Amino acid sequence: MKRLSAIRLLLSFVAVTIFGCASQSPSSGWVTLIEGDKGLENWNQIGDANWRTEAGAIVADKGTSGFLVSKNSYTDFVIYAEFWAATDTNSGIFIRAANPQKIGSDTSYEVNIWDLRPDPKYGTGAIVDVAAVPVPITYKAGGQWNTYEITAKGSELSVKLNGIVTARAQNSKLSSGPFALQFAAGVKGAPGGPIKWRKVQIKPL
Repeated sequence: MKRLSAIRLLLSFVAVTIFGCASQSPSSGWVTLIEGDKGLENWNQIGDANWRTEAGAIVADKGTSGFLVSKNSYTDFVIYAEFWAATDTNSGIFIRAANPQKIGSDTSYEVNIWDLRPDPKYGTGAIVDVAAVPVPITYKAGGQWNTYEITAKGSELSVKLNGIVTARAQNSKLSSGPFALQFAAGVKGAPGGPIKWRKVQIKPL
């Protein structure tokens, strides 16, 4: 009887331990800036893109060039984003922006979303002018929901598109700054496809 009670006590302890661990949020440390169609107030808008909430996401589909710029700056971090793009969408995530009023690949690290980029080596999955992707283009985002995981730790940069590492680099040009979500025109200024963001989180490291 005593042995049975001891076994029951041990099983209870194991169960409490397992369920106690499972109840701890795996997202501890993450800051959510977009969740569905919520979060537009967490960003500063620059440029002429028509950012709005629509059908469970934050969307832009008109304008020449526009950005949602985070209100805080970050040094080392992981960004997790869920996005939908068309084949002709020109978008991206710009990290460690040196000038939040003038976002560009020369003043930020641009993690690209652009399946039809004229210079394909810096198309979808690449870090523009820093880490190229294979040509012909292997990594595409058009016509589906995708995930990006972007890690910046010191000079180490890495990008995962849909769980696959598409770019790695060692680069110390930029050390900190806000990050930005882009909508831009397509090839030769033609209207580009829409970009939709349904989740954007950042975890400082």
